[in-house]
Amino acid sequence: MRADYTKSALKKHNMKKYILFISISLLTINVNAQKKQIKVAKEHVAIDYLNNSFGTYDKLQKQIWSTPELGFLEEKSSAALQKHLSENGFTIQNGVAGIPTAFVATYGSGLPVIGILAEFDALSGLSQDTVPYEKVLVAKGNGQGCGHHLLGTASIAGAVAIKKWLETTGGKGTLKVFGTPAEEGGGGKVFFTQDGYFKGVDAVLNWHPASENAVNGSTSLARISIIYKFHGKAAHAAGNPEKGRSALDGVEAFDNMVNQLREHIVSDARIHYVITDGGGLSPNVVPAHAEVSYYVRAKNTTELFEILERVDNAADGAALGTGTTVTKKRLAGAIYPVLPNKTFSQLIEKNFQKVGGVQWTEKEQAFAAEIAKSTNTPAKELEKVKTVTPFKENDFGKLKSGSSDVGDVSWNVPVGSFVAATFVPGSPGHSWQNVAAGGTAIGTKGAIVAAKVFALTAIDLFSNPALLIPIKEEFQKARGEGFKYTPIVPGKPELDYRLEN
Repeated sequence: MRADYTKSALKKHNMKKYILFISISLLTINVNAQKKQIKVAKEHVAIDYLNNSFGTYDKLQKQIWSTPELGFLEEKSSAALQKHLSENGFTIQNGVAGIPTAFVATYGSGLPVIGILAEFDALSGLSQDTVPYEKVLVAKGNGQGCGHHLLGTASIAGAVAIKKWLETTGGKGTLKVFGTPAEEGGGGKVFFTQDGYFKGVDAVLNWHPASENAVNGSTSLARISIIYKFHGKAAHAAGNPEKGRSALDGVEAFDNMVNQLREHIVSDARIHYVITDGGGLSPNVVPAHAEVSYYVRAKNTTELFEILERVDNAADGAALGTGTTVTKKRLAGAIYPVLPNKTFSQLIEKNFQKVGGVQWTEKEQAFAAEIAKSTNTPAKELEKVKTVTPFKENDFGKLKSGSSDVGDVSWNVPVGSFVAATFVPGSPGHSWQNVAAGGTAIGTKGAIVAAKVFALTAIDLFSNPALLIPIKEEFQKARGEGFKYTPIVPGKPELDYRLEN
């Protein structure tokens, strides 16, 4: 009888424990569900802000588009972005890294520290109206052919949206916007990196205007810029040519030797040049000076310097053969290849699919169709702006032939990158088609998509800093044990490179 009673009591006791366990489990699930609902509800603060602020950022991007400024000279563009961030509660530190137009804008405090990159420089010779046919606005004028006016605008739009979320939720952490000038050849981010502005930053978000919506898990080419100046002797080209030594001959012989060299370098490397000083205006004067500007690109710094040595040797040989001399100047701002991060890319992909692509009005579709005709792009290709191209793991780490100073950042802090559709599919990079579309609401719509992706991804990282652990682990493994960053060409920014060259 006693044993039966004990078994019965024990059974009831265990049943109570089980019921209590189930109750606690259900309560935990319910609490977690409520937290998730709160997080999702709070996300709407950021997304609603961006949905309601289209006019603000449409006006801002068009303001920067209408005053296109070259690298290190972006006074109006930088000032406009700084003003908007300051008005929205960010603390501004300007003139950083030895660059007058550079800035760092900060909001919040504590960990984690999340960064966003912002660019705003234009390209020379790409002046174009916002019409679907080629129409120069200013002869030999500048234009936003790479969409950096949109890049900077979307970055600060996303930052302000994230700030609204932090403010509303009382979330902890620090948000930094890095206003980085002169991506087009000046390597502005190199100097931020060189001067330690990314130390203590846990992760950096980055985007670029494009003609599609996709996460960018590719790598890029390292790049170095060199100026070769040839020096000869002036003389009358008909009266006493034997006394002259043509610096232009030196440049032309050099360029010809490099063109022969192309056949004997790795296929994914690139060498290109432009003669920036032909040595004069009169054919009957032997040029005493001439200058050529070179880019050398390769998939890593080892190959970069191997090819550069051969190019330098060609310059020396050309000088020897033409009786001239040559001086070489390696410009500071040479850049590393991008180090991609798959874990970060997958997080961005999740949020990008949530945001979706770009929706054009009938008027915008008609505009895009006319642009597409100029590049012989089939009309069906325009449909891809409406969706987000799924992230393909097999394409991760794929080499692209361009270069970006994001590369130097990516070897110092994990960087997650993506592209959003601000241009018409089929438009080549650095083209009048990009300038035309980028200065319209087509550009703004893509920029708002990018800002939303920034907002949702940063909210994930601020809400759950544990997400940073695998991102950082992959970053450390990819860099390799004992890696220590050193700029390819240490030095100060070439602030007048756009004026000289």
